[in-house]
Amino acid sequence: MPESPVVPNVPESVVRRAEALRQAIHYHNHRYHVLDDPEISDAEFDRMMQELIDLETAYPALADPGSPTARVGAPPLSKFATVRHSVPMLSLDNAFNDADVIEFDARVKRLLDIPDEVLYVTEPKMDGVAVELVYEDSRLVMASTRGDGITGEVITENARTIRSLPLILLSRGSGDIPRRIEVRGEVFIDVGGFQQLNTERAAEGLPVFANPRNAAAGSLRQLDSQVTARRPLKFFVYGIGNVDGLRVYSHGELLLALKQLGFPVNPLVRNGLRLKAVLNRFHELERIRHELPYAIDGMVIKVDRIEFQQRLGDKARAPRWAIAYKFAAVQETTKVLDIDIQVGRTGALTPVARLEPVAIGGVTVSNATLHNEDEVRRKDVRIGDTVLVQRAGDVIPEVVKVIASLRTGNELPFDMPRTCPICGAEAKRIPGEAVTRCINVNCPAQIKGKIRHFAAKSAFDIDGLGSKLIHQLVDRQLIRSYADIFHLDEAVLSQLDRMGPKSAGNLVKAIQASRRLPLSRFLYALGIRHVGENTAEILARQFKTLDRLTAASTEELARIDGIGLEIAGAVRHFFDQKENQEAVQRLLKSGVSLIMTDDPASGRLVGKTFVLTGTLASMTRIEAKARIEAAGGRVAGTISRQTDYLVVGSNPGSKLAKAKTLGIEIIDESDLQNLL
Repeated sequence: MPESPVVPNVPESVVRRAEALRQAIHYHNHRYHVLDDPEISDAEFDRMMQELIDLETAYPALADPGSPTARVGAPPLSKFATVRHSVPMLSLDNAFNDADVIEFDARVKRLLDIPDEVLYVTEPKMDGVAVELVYEDSRLVMASTRGDGITGEVITENARTIRSLPLILLSRGSGDIPRRIEVRGEVFIDVGGFQQLNTERAAEGLPVFANPRNAAAGSLRQLDSQVTARRPLKFFVYGIGNVDGLRVYSHGELLLALKQLGFPVNPLVRNGLRLKAVLNRFHELERIRHELPYAIDGMVIKVDRIEFQQRLGDKARAPRWAIAYKFAAVQETTKVLDIDIQVGRTGALTPVARLEPVAIGGVTVSNATLHNEDEVRRKDVRIGDTVLVQRAGDVIPEVVKVIASLRTGNELPFDMPRTCPICGAEAKRIPGEAVTRCINVNCPAQIKGKIRHFAAKSAFDIDGLGSKLIHQLVDRQLIRSYADIFHLDEAVLSQLDRMGPKSAGNLVKAIQASRRLPLSRFLYALGIRHVGENTAEILARQFKTLDRLTAASTEELARIDGIGLEIAGAVRHFFDQKENQEAVQRLLKSGVSLIMTDDPASGRLVGKTFVLTGTLASMTRIEAKARIEAAGGRVAGTISRQTDYLVVGSNPGSKLAKAKTLGIEIIDESDLQNLL
């Protein structure tokens, strides 16, 4: 552990005692909550904690975010900040049977071009919330949610309250602690904690949580971390993002190293397994899943050797070296009350079964997708049928089959409409596709869906432009395209339902602030088929400018790692359409400007870490962050000794005082512009 710091106006003996208490409490907390092997009584632990609280109360200068006392929670936040993950937190491809896993194994060996058996690590797939934890000089400096995989919400104060999560890393056997490490894992609430939590909420007259995952997610998103501190959250580590100073050969070695640093690793993890053992392990977990003290919905299979993981790399949305083998879905029977049609932003008409509400796996289900016309025909689903419903992968409700023996003869067959139920335009099914689409690009349902996508946090991030307001704006024909958003003014907006002058003014400011954004988020906002956040990031990095991208051929696009022919064709098709070309030009003429992607490796800010505080005048903080990263720099959410610059705007927060204490260089907005 580092030596005790010198704290002004605090006796050295007090500083030493506080540091000794912190180290002892961290040690005993780890033994209790991670190793389940306490060495002292609860009463003795409580006495040490109370002594530390008394010292920190008597000497406020002793305050330290790494102190065990931080676990009781901090003052409430007004809102969550956001942070960009240095390495995307990708989702996983799914397997639903042994054949899928065998195919995955064959694909891995084919891509690696090796004839030998590949060894794998298997981990229970926790039904919780993925988070990233950043440690610098062994101390937790930031925690964030997975978010959209590219950007997450900063939940540092909430994460500090989780007792199985280390605030300060333990020394490994050789004493080597990474200078900086990004750790990833799952926050969850076990079955016993969930039942106790709901019992307490019911006694207080509060609504109970539907399932442990919802309870964990809601607990992590509390603006008041003192509320989070009262929730029975737990944590298991499963991997890392970027790391400085940790060398391991295999994923199994990585988990062992993380365990030595103080992180809890699921005891059901197995490593060094060949394919047959992997399949056996899955069926063993499937048999015991309901006996476990926490919820799991499958098993994650990862290539064990780190070198192989690196050679396999990632696709646009998922790594090629891992797959999630999902358990069979939980099923129940219910009745189909009606079949409605939903129209999405691409014009797709999706039949949806309205069901007699039924509880499935702890969640009340009243709607289930029927996917498309072919699926309705194949399953012969009729209004009034009794059906078997499941949450596919324990998540998405779907109709599995009709129980035909219970039919009465009064059931009504479903016919796919030939016109759009929203706008009345013709609905066509393109040859080779299973989906019927509304052909009217001006269909209100499509416009609403596109605007919702366009304004989302991962796109233009227009705070205040929610679904209900979008419905009003489209229904009143105040917006018909993306560009129309940038011509809204306070006078028009203040006339809408629940939109007074103040709300209207705030929305106009949010719209103006969103005009400048990175190329990757602009591409995602356009709603190009198959282009999610990660694919948009790949395209922006590859082409750097919008002009270069729009000029690229299908073949050129398909050659990019992680893109492929289907995505390449969709991108080329989008930019070949006249209406899309016009929509893009209208946006640019409306004042939208793009932050182009430079090569970070050659940027002038490579190796420099920035922290932002206060309100910037000439750019939003999102824009400042994007420009710093485009120049090779890194933007952190909290001040540490590794911070090179604190950028100060108007009304700065507590980061300014901490930067002065640590001797961090403080710059203003004009200084940042000069650096850029």
